[in-house]
Amino acid sequence: MESILVTGANGQLGVALQKVTDGMNGFTFYFTDMAELDICDTLKVTDFVHRYNIGTVVNCAAYTAVDRAEDEPEICARINCDGVRSIGAAASSAGAKVIHISTDYVFDGLSIRPYIETDATGPVSVYGKTKLAGEQALMAVCEKSVIIRTGWLYSETGANFVKTMLRLGSVRDSIGVVADQYGTPTYAADLAAAIRNILTAGRFMPGIYHYANEGVCSWYDFALKIMELSGAKCKVTPLATADYPTRATRPAYSVLDKTKIKKTFALQIPAWEASLAKCFF
Repeated sequence: MESILVTGANGQLGVALQKVTDGMNGFTFYFTDMAELDICDTLKVTDFVHRYNIGTVVNCAAYTAVDRAEDEPEICARINCDGVRSIGAAASSAGAKVIHISTDYVFDGLSIRPYIETDATGPVSVYGKTKLAGEQALMAVCEKSVIIRTGWLYSETGANFVKTMLRLGSVRDSIGVVADQYGTPTYAADLAAAIRNILTAGRFMPGIYHYANEGVCSWYDFALKIMELSGAKCKVTPLATADYPTRATRPAYSVLDKTKIKKTFALQIPAWEASLAKCFF
């Protein structure tokens, strides 16, 4: 019976993990959030890992307010870098493994093809820079780590693009959505299932991996599909990034190549449209 610690358990991915691991044989799960365990407190994390004989830490905790991070770089770095280092150090001291969730925002968005794991990074926001620093800090202290970069995460819970579009679609006649930033939506339930498969694979292959649903779209395309599936009559108008300024710069292209994670862990990844239909509709 292996004990698994999941941090950030009240976030989108943490909640999805609770659902897909419910009743899972051979594992004992400890789901914690800030109230139960501050990942930035190395002593408390280390004590928890040793006290409960944790075999794997799945870190879903993160500072994800991309725009606010520009004005709170120290807080963002504390969670996304220092907290990750604390988890890695605690796991390493106990001989435990780590599965850590990172982001497509570690890239600059200038690519013209899907990013592979060995591509040069170049984050253009405080959020992206702190997430990259967290990756580097983890790899420096814990060799037995799997880092999963993902992006455009959504689910039935929490704050996300899908829920925002559903809300706006129900009260507005029209909205404008950016049409020149490209990526792939990721359904939290699918990513949670992939993590479950990694836990049960029977072999742990450390390294950096990319995971998102299959396909490519813009935020505008994503919004159109949400309105279509929900039956909302709200008209969606395409906007240029320049017409919708934000505090933080977003990568214009952050599509991830998933070949490595599919081959290594024998995963089949659904298309983003199919998963969106499963999520709410």
